[in-house]
Amino acid sequence: MTDELDIYRRQGFAHTLGIGAAPAVVIVDFVIGFTDPAHFGGGNIGEAIDQTVNLLSLARAKGWPVAHTRVIYADDGADAGAFAAKVPSLRNLTETSELSQIVPELQPITGELLIRKRQASAFFQTGLADWLAYRRVDTVFIAGCTTSGCVRASVVDACSHNFRTIVVTDCVGDRAIGPHEANLFDMGQKYADLMTLEAIKSAT
Repeated sequence: MTDELDIYRRQGFAHTLGIGAAPAVVIVDFVIGFTDPAHFGGGNIGEAIDQTVNLLSLARAKGWPVAHTRVIYADDGADAGAFAAKVPSLRNLTETSELSQIVPELQPITGELLIRKRQASAFFQTGLADWLAYRRVDTVFIAGCTTSGCVRASVVDACSHNFRTIVVTDCVGDRAIGPHEANLFDMGQKYADLMTLEAIKSAT
């Protein structure tokens, strides 16, 4: 790994962006279906949800904007596209399905944005970037699952929208630890800072 890190350093990756003056929290797809390995869960997702409870408490205490996402398809799948064709079981995430409901411990409260999306990124055709910009947000803390999927897509898009993007490393999870760790490494090199919740508390 040392040799691999050396090439990233020589090429100028992994600079830090830091926390700006106006953070927000985006919680990606922490729904019931992702707590159960029989559906979409497994790995360290449960532990990430538990820690995100503390992140959400911090955000509310600080008055930071908070957005939550759910993947939602029509009951008949009429709005499904290539993403759902690649993973057909995603079509089970309908508006009323138990699998698609945000876990009880992270339920949104009044004033927090609830986004329904059909693609991996929290930003793709959702209006999230505009919602954040209206609130003059400059930093996005991202939690959620899966690290290698919807979290990663959201991180890339947050960076593309020129937000300081920070992955809260103990508040993201994946159904398999290998992809989780590999994607954290890669996001930290290219698109985001990596910080634990404790480090964020200390810095804010």
